[in-house]
Amino acid sequence: MLEQFKSELIELGRYLLDPNKRLFLGYIAGALIFALWVYIAQQRKVKNDKGFFYYLFNPKVWLHKSAVLDYQLFIVNRLVRAFLWAPLILTMVPIAMGLSDALEWTFGQKQLLTGIENDAIVIFVFTLVLFLFDDFTRFLLHYLLHKVPFLWEFHKVHHSALVLTPMTVYRSHPLESFLYACRMGLAQGCAVGVCYFLFGPTLSMADILGANVFIFLFNVMGSNLRHSHVKWRWGDTLEKWFISPVQHQIHHSRQVQFHDKNFGTALAIWDRLFGTLVLSGKTRFLLFGLDKKEPSHKSLLDAYARPFIACKNRLLSRKTRLPLSAKIPE
Repeated sequence: MLEQFKSELIELGRYLLDPNKRLFLGYIAGALIFALWVYIAQQRKVKNDKGFFYYLFNPKVWLHKSAVLDYQLFIVNRLVRAFLWAPLILTMVPIAMGLSDALEWTFGQKQLLTGIENDAIVIFVFTLVLFLFDDFTRFLLHYLLHKVPFLWEFHKVHHSALVLTPMTVYRSHPLESFLYACRMGLAQGCAVGVCYFLFGPTLSMADILGANVFIFLFNVMGSNLRHSHVKWRWGDTLEKWFISPVQHQIHHSRQVQFHDKNFGTALAIWDRLFGTLVLSGKTRFLLFGLDKKEPSHKSLLDAYARPFIACKNRLLSRKTRLPLSAKIPE
């Protein structure tokens, strides 16, 4: 167990070198460049400017108690994943094989698109399908985390952040992290299963340093500013198609008019379809966190335990509201 603990701590350090992680150095570099761009554009409007470094690494943000809890959750959640629920996560291979077999049983063993011989087209389509499956399932799970009351109790941990830093992306309850991990296996499995049936077993993805090219490009475009105080806007035209950092900051706002808006990760088309898209154009001042009536999570124990307590209270309150005829007999 001690060796497992050490390996998990080492793995945490590798986040900076893995393009499939949000904290990859290349993505951080992109965020710094765009943050500097925003800073220069805003500088003429700011009195008593203390410089770019202070603007970006304001200690009131990075040393806030809410941010400190983000750092704690980042480390402890990784250990919880390794020791408790990693073996339970849905994996891609059985899902892909099961779906491919089901399609072959339904439509026959011959692939539908065997006539496509251009490898570049197959690679592009497979990469795009992977990206679309991943992005839509992220949106759908995020939507459900807000709309299903019991799931919302766990997602509140993420939304209780009073300040946003790039580490806030890892501020989540272990149960929510488990659901997202299963979602990834399901999304990748479905994408691979469909494309395996369509194109055969020789599948390859267009990637940059091992990351899906579309996801890599999106992350380079300042994805780490999504959880930050830097107002990196993309304009109405682009924001109707892609979720900008400020649009995600709007999603974290406690203002009532922004509740349950901008669920998307990369693409804004899902929010347009569900009627939940808000553009960043006229937003200026945002307050982050839950409603005032909702207490913020102040400790690891509070973040882990309160969702379960809240769910128990919801169940008890439902039982007390049952009509007499619906009560379970003794």
